Formats: sequence, C-alpha cells, structure tokens
Amino acid sequence: MKLLGAIEAGGTKFVCGIGHEDGSIIDRVSFPTTHPEETMAQVFQYFEGKNVEAIGIGSFGPIDPVIGSPTYGYVTTTPKPFWSQYNLVGAVREKIDVPIGFDTDVNGAALGEYKWGAAQGLDSCLYITVGTGIGAGAVVGGTLIHGLSHPEMGHIYVRRHEQDTFAGACPFHGDCLEGLAAGPAIGSRWGRPAVELAPDDLAWEIEAHYLAHALMSYVLILSPQKIVMGGGVMKQSHLFPMIRTKLQELLKGYVQHASLTADIDSYIVPPQLGDNAGLAGSIALASMALAGK
Repeated sequence: MKLLGAIEAGGTKFVCGIGHEDGSIIDRVSFPTTHPEETMAQVFQYFEGKNVEAIGIGSFGPIDPVIGSPTYGYVTTTPKPFWSQYNLVGAVREKIDVPIGFDTDVNGAALGEYKWGAAQGLDSCLYITVGTGIGAGAVVGGTLIHGLSHPEMGHIYVRRHEQDTFAGACPFHGDCLEGLAAGPAIGSRWGRPAVELAPDDLAWEIEAHYLAHALMSYVLILSPQKIVMGGGVMKQSHLFPMIRTKLQELLKGYVQHASLTADIDSYIVPPQLGDNAGLAGSIALASMALAGK
C-alpha cells in the first residue's frame, strides 16, 4: 500500500504521522505549536527519509482552502500569535515535493470519521471539536462542504443561558459559541480549567446549553446523519447525555426522526477513531491529493 503523510496542525500542538490509504496509522509524533519556523522545522525533521507519496494537512483556521486563490494554503486571520497569513502549504511544498491535500482540521476529522469511523457507511456527518477553540466540519453527499471558504460553525451566535453573565472570550466576536463554550472561556468564567470542575457543577449545565443550541442549528440546516463530538472539553463524558437531552428539549419534536428521538445516544457520539480522527482525516486528504481530487 502507498505510504502517505499526515499533518494535523492544531493551535496547541502539531501531530504528524504516516499511514496507508485504508486509514491505518503506522507512526505518529506530536510537539507543541510555537513559532512557525520552529514548529515547521520539527515537521520537516519528522518526514525526512520517510518517502511519503503525498501529504494531507488538516489545519487550525481560518485558512484559505480554495485552489486558485492567491492565498490558497495560508492560515489567514487566526488569533494564534505568529501564524496569521502564514503560507503553510507553501512551506511544506518547498521542502517536500509531493501532492498536498489541505483543509481545516475539523473538515479532516469529519472526513476521517466518515470514511473509517463513527459515520462509516452513511451519506453525511458533522464533526465538532470543543477544545482550545470550537470548529466543525461536515460531509454531505460524500463531499466536504466548501463555499466562499470553509465552514466556521464555531462562531455562530447562540441564545444566552439565563444564569451566565460571562462577557465572552472570542477576540473577534466576544460572545459567539467559541467565546462562550471553548476551553479558554470555561477557564476564564470559572477561574479554573474544565478538568477541575465537578460533574455536577453549574458550569456543565451552561456548557450543555450552548452546545445543544449550536447542534440545533446544525441539525436544522445540515440534517447530518451522525454528529461526532471531539476535543478536550468533550472528554468530560458526562456532557454527552446532558447535550442529548437538551437538544431534544430544544427541538420539541419538530424533526421527527428516530435518530433524534428513540436513538439519540447513537446519533451524538464521541469519535470512533479517538485521538486519531484528525490524523486519519489528513491521511484521507493525502489520498485525495494523490488521486488528483
């Protein structure tokens, strides 16, 4: 089988790996996301001598994924220090002369779960990560969603929880979904990180409220056949039943489908690929680039 390279370029850490077209990962390494030159030097060191036939990059955003655009391959208006307007694809291409697939990290994870994970065999799915930021990617009709650029579902506005007075932490929008429900927002609101909050803390009622409101919008607009929720915050497994119950309350039976009524435990799920969802998605992007897609 062909040897493919994968780069999951996260805002907190980069994960690099090699694998095969069946989504199998045979090696991986991770390191902190620091200054671009320092971080990319570690990327190039990892791939030296690996002889991969293509590389897939799933990157934190916003990015420009539109082929033919003057800034295709760039990380664009990110608040991540030093990375704004960074030509990520160009930097990789300069050192490694192979086909390169490029998309958001969440689109990559959605593709990985669609091909080999929780949404395998379905026609559509949505993957949302709740961690340092909030982002979501979607596969519809077997194709990743793009338009003017890529989806930015983490920056929608949601209805305020009546007990929440937190101003919001998004540097662009203040109290958008990411500004209210991402990991840094939780830490700022409560004075300690999510992992230190008890399962019965009010924090989780507020978190489930915001995430369920977001899912309601995604369900009504995209109607995905599966919703996969990953990221560091979603490792608090008690969030899943709270979100499912809240979503049912919000929908009020308007969408009559068993996935949202009788079988919601199987509809909103953690990544089947676990922490390999993003890396497997990048392998899928590499495979598509090799095939010229």
